[in-house]
Amino acid sequence: MEYVYAALLLHKLQKDISEENLTSVVKASGAKVNEAQVKALVAALADVKIEEAIKAAPVAVAAAAAPAAEAPAAGGDEKKGEKKDKKADGKSEEQAMEGLSSLFG
Repeated sequence: MEYVYAALLLHKLQKDISEENLTSVVKASGAKVNEAQVKALVAALADVKIEEAIKAAPVAVAAAAAPAAEAPAAGGDEKKGEKKDKKADGKSEEQAMEGLSSLFG
């Protein structure tokens, strides 16, 4: 993953994404450099228009994040509903106890 971050950093700085530059950035981060991974990433990115890939990525991320954002909200509503049910049950239990006490009292 650090290799991809390094390539994105080089792209952001408008530097050439070469084996030498990528190796320098990864070394500067303190990570151990795997030359095979560096070569593979440079070769894979040779035909990729990174700017277009970046523009396309947020659409997929936003679409995936929307259901995840809705899930906690739905879960929160259920908890509120459960609290209301417990309160309603609590009143009926209290009423039931009062009814029982009237039988024995």
